[in-house]
Amino acid sequence: MIRLLVMLPLLVAFSQAQADTDGSYLDLFQRSAVEQRNFYASLYTTHYAPDPDHNNSQHMLGLEVELKGSRLWGFAMFDNSFGQKSQYLYIGKKWRVLESDRWYFKLTGGLLHGYEEPYEDKIPLNGLGIAPAIVPAIGYSYKNFFVEFAQLGFAAGMINVGKTF
Repeated sequence: MIRLLVMLPLLVAFSQAQADTDGSYLDLFQRSAVEQRNFYASLYTTHYAPDPDHNNSQHMLGLEVELKGSRLWGFAMFDNSFGQKSQYLYIGKKWRVLESDRWYFKLTGGLLHGYEEPYEDKIPLNGLGIAPAIVPAIGYSYKNFFVEFAQLGFAAGMINVGKTF
């Protein structure tokens, strides 16, 4: 519930962007024409090499803004594989698969925070408590709803569901 309350101000701020601009990532800060907003949550997670310390209930909530040209800005809050509160701030891009209106491939990259002692070495380059991350996903959308499979490094896969507005 607290996560939802944290996400609501972001949702309001993103929904107020209206004016047309040149289509760069910085448009979000210049009241750009936001093409759509996506609110999503994790439905299922599996680790490929289960460990007794692993948690498969990520309780992830995310908000993503799609700009012109299918560029993305996003933020997600979740419990990491070891039950620690974590965040992922990212940019990315979405491509339609085989010219389909429903299938797409999405690639995001950003900063991951929240892997702390004794698990700080479980993700690469986490020396300062913030690590780079790249997350590819394949998705299917129908009307205002979507489902995605996101590949989380070599460690896990996650199914997310969401609504576009």
